[in-house]
Amino acid sequence: MSEYTLVATSAFGLEAVVARELKALGFEKVIVENGRVIFFGSDSDIARTNIWLRCADRILMKMGQFRASDFEELFQGVRVIPWGRYISSTGAIHVGGTSVKSALTSIPACQSVVKKAIVESMKKRYRMEHFPEDGPVHGVEFSLQNDLASVYMDTTGPGLNKRGYRTGAGQAALKETLAAGLVYLSRWKPGIPFIDPFCGSGTVVIEAAMIGRNIAPGIGRGFASEKWKFIDAGIWENARRRARREERKATLDIKGSDIDDSVITKARRNARNAKVLPAVKFERRDIKELAFHADKGIVVCNPPYGEKSGDKKAVGQLIRMMREAFDRAPGWSFFVFTGFEDFEYHYGNPADSNRKLYNGRIKCYLYQFKS
Repeated sequence: MSEYTLVATSAFGLEAVVARELKALGFEKVIVENGRVIFFGSDSDIARTNIWLRCADRILMKMGQFRASDFEELFQGVRVIPWGRYISSTGAIHVGGTSVKSALTSIPACQSVVKKAIVESMKKRYRMEHFPEDGPVHGVEFSLQNDLASVYMDTTGPGLNKRGYRTGAGQAALKETLAAGLVYLSRWKPGIPFIDPFCGSGTVVIEAAMIGRNIAPGIGRGFASEKWKFIDAGIWENARRRARREERKATLDIKGSDIDDSVITKARRNARNAKVLPAVKFERRDIKELAFHADKGIVVCNPPYGEKSGDKKAVGQLIRMMREAFDRAPGWSFFVFTGFEDFEYHYGNPADSNRKLYNGRIKCYLYQFKS
């Protein structure tokens, strides 16, 4: 079985979390870079990582790397890759890419050159002049950095955040991959009480419940590379069968609350879709009424921060109410994810530590207050 250089892309700030996930899956050699983690694996590892990684955005397969300071170098570098080994004669080829500090700055022009080079390579393999492109989709990504071209195939398709359970989302909902990352960064473990007092459509608590019950996040969805000719369908069947065997029926103490009845309804529906509704208790509750039912536990939350909802004055008042509520539970640890720049000022106490993360393009911090 072939071994490939694989790349798990991620949001900035979550690379170390993704590396930790890969090591937990048994990958010993991982290389952490900005926005991605490089590792090495086989066909079965492509299936396993797509199904199991909670915090990565997608899994790319590296096809080649070469210097490309002009279009001819780009064309020749792509053409020598044996594309016919991986793409069927009916395969649909979609090309995208980026260019940073490189001589080739026109993305559309580069896309055209890359697509033409792939087709020329496939002509030699299949002895065909035209390809219908009505078969499985192959997403090809190129990256030009300082005139160094790297070429990948996207094994995932729609991003790994697309778990399939979220049919209703509240305003400014977090991506599932980021929500899972917040849970991991809190170091929560099953058996410890867990609360999200601003749960919205339930993404954070649902991800916590999936972690607690060891439910593979990609178990209920499909992936682009499932239909590729060089990966046997049985590999995916085996990966899913094994993932289902590893699920646990653990009893979890997870609660989500919100002031809005309508988003609580959405949260319950999403949790039902994710098959974790019995593990999570949802209720309508104002932050001022937040109740702590144990001496110790963990709160992870993403309160409104004025970017898409509310105004700055209202957010400042909400943060002060949050502090009053949290002060009632000195044995608990609190993890607040926010893009509100004056959070610590309004909270009235500096965090024990903070971590810069991004919610889309919005710079945020995960403020940690530990017991």
